[in-house]
Amino acid sequence: MSDPSLQVALEQRGRIPLDVRFACAPGRTVALIGPSGAGKSTILRSIAGLYRPDVAVVRCAGSTWLDTARGIELAPHERRTGLVFQSYALFPHLTALENVAIALGHVPRAERRAAAIALLERVNLNGFEARRPGALSGGEQQRVALARALARDPAVLLLDEPFAAIDRRTRRHLREDLLRLRSQLRAPIVLVTHDLDDAIALADEIVVIDRGRMLQSGPARDVMTAPASDEVRAILDLSTPVL
Repeated sequence: MSDPSLQVALEQRGRIPLDVRFACAPGRTVALIGPSGAGKSTILRSIAGLYRPDVAVVRCAGSTWLDTARGIELAPHERRTGLVFQSYALFPHLTALENVAIALGHVPRAERRAAAIALLERVNLNGFEARRPGALSGGEQQRVALARALARDPAVLLLDEPFAAIDRRTRRHLREDLLRLRSQLRAPIVLVTHDLDDAIALADEIVVIDRGRMLQSGPARDVMTAPASDEVRAILDLSTPVL
């Protein structure tokens, strides 16, 4: 029986160093946490096929997406990834409905409108179908981006700093939406964040990254209560010394 989890192993020296290994099971969330420039987004891009490290293995849902040693490299459109960018990356000239429908190329044309409406309802955007991004708040744009990511029926959901430009009240509501969607989606979720509160609220496991290196990984509570080094403690901004 094939393994439905996401498995990632990335190595690289040079200008963009990488030394990371982690796995995430369906229905679980791994948070990559670290300072700006730590390499977190590069890891997401490697999973999605937007970046190719020197040495890498990416497997998901029983399929090998990337294995540099074996010469396997699926193109981004061949990987079932749902990627939500920090900047939302919505098409400004398209409505919310059209932004979601554009990701439904695998659905018969006659069924795309209904499918897009259902996805917008799923992220609590009933009645927003005709609005363009410029008429939406930051939180609403993020929900459209999430609906578009879900439109691909992803084998893994990749979230790149999804709350960076959102106020705290909206952030709380979006966290609740993501927790609800996680139970429905039954796919691995990888969350990139520099915010420890987001990681604690949403992740089953935390992977602490700095300068492309994995410094520690484990259940969120374990990493917080027993940081592996002063470097990890500083990144997580924990005041309790490492024993």
